[in-house]
Amino acid sequence: MPPHNGESRSVGDGGMTIELLIADDHEVVRTGLLSMLSGTEIHLLAAATDGDQVLPLALAQHPDVALLDVRMPHSDGITCLGRLRAELPDLPVLMFSAHDNPTYIARAVAMGAAGYLNKAASRDQIITAIRQAAAGESIWTREELRRVTGSLSTPRSPIDLEVPLTRREGEVLKQLALGLSNKEIASALAISYETVKEHVQHILRKVGVSDRTQAAVWAVRKGLV
Repeated sequence: MPPHNGESRSVGDGGMTIELLIADDHEVVRTGLLSMLSGTEIHLLAAATDGDQVLPLALAQHPDVALLDVRMPHSDGITCLGRLRAELPDLPVLMFSAHDNPTYIARAVAMGAAGYLNKAASRDQIITAIRQAAAGESIWTREELRRVTGSLSTPRSPIDLEVPLTRREGEVLKQLALGLSNKEIASALAISYETVKEHVQHILRKVGVSDRTQAAVWAVRKGLV
């Protein structure tokens, strides 16, 4: 991967540092990662505590790899991923989440993340993933890609057609595309769980997809999230 600030940085077994940007709103996670990385060539360059801090920090600090929590205040990690891909397309980005959510994974694949790490991953798995990302490698597993292949390969042709979603259906779709469950959507929009279920069924039918993950990918491609 080309260096971001014009300086030479080697990674891996050469002994030079991998400069890492972490974004996570939980101090215990940031502290735990710092402890995990102690004694390795991976250096914590900067730490963001909410989504709005990510892009400014990345532009100022020139990390080799960014590790982003999916759920953060202000801007979620997938939104941050999109901003980083637009402004720093050569920066490898790893998503980091406690949620094994196919919608998150599909959106991360669609938007060009280098991989998706579960917070239950071991120290060795996290360090290896950061090293691989810094070396320009993808860490997507065959199983992760298999789970979302159907969603990502849905026909693109309908995307340019106007889909007659109501205002409320549009609101539900945005929440759905952020990976929220029906219960969480109901709470966020102050409507009943049954109403959310009904809206989701209408959305799937109107968009012409068979599941929530496909609807989320459609929303991303449509630019709704």
